[in-house]
Amino acid sequence: MAIVSITPPEKAEGKLAELYASAEQFFGMVPNNVQLLGVSPEVLENQLYFAQYFMKHPSLSAPLLSMIRMLVSRACKSEYCDSFNVGLLSKFGFNPEQIQDARTDPEKAPLDAKDKALLLFVLKATDEPQAVTSSDVDNLRSLGWADADIFDAVAHGARAVATNIIFDTFKISPDVA
Repeated sequence: MAIVSITPPEKAEGKLAELYASAEQFFGMVPNNVQLLGVSPEVLENQLYFAQYFMKHPSLSAPLLSMIRMLVSRACKSEYCDSFNVGLLSKFGFNPEQIQDARTDPEKAPLDAKDKALLLFVLKATDEPQAVTSSDVDNLRSLGWADADIFDAVAHGARAVATNIIFDTFKISPDVA
């Protein structure tokens, strides 16, 4: 149970009701993370815009982005985001063993070499940004990643860190499937 007042979907009005409807259209429900962010409709609107940008990203696939969020969440010890993204990865066709292998060792993530290299880079950037070097970026470029893609992937991972902090601070409840 969250430690701030949350407006449930059936009581939402105005802008918040519109934002909830947008989330429900995508998720088939209004997840608890959306309801928590709804405490500040402007923050929720910004988060939904951010999510929509990445859903339409020309280079970063939904499975790669979910893998980034899951592994960043795991590193942050955020149970909500970890389990939420496990669910998404399952919907993308990954089996429980593949997901668990990636959670145990990101090197075993069931991604192609190009995506896996970017995943590992984002994990390094979100864990120890001072350790990132120009040769790390050059390696990604040599695999075909554009600077904008590299930047976007790190921005996505960094935003996941911030989101984990918000969810854990306000004690978000897990979604019931």
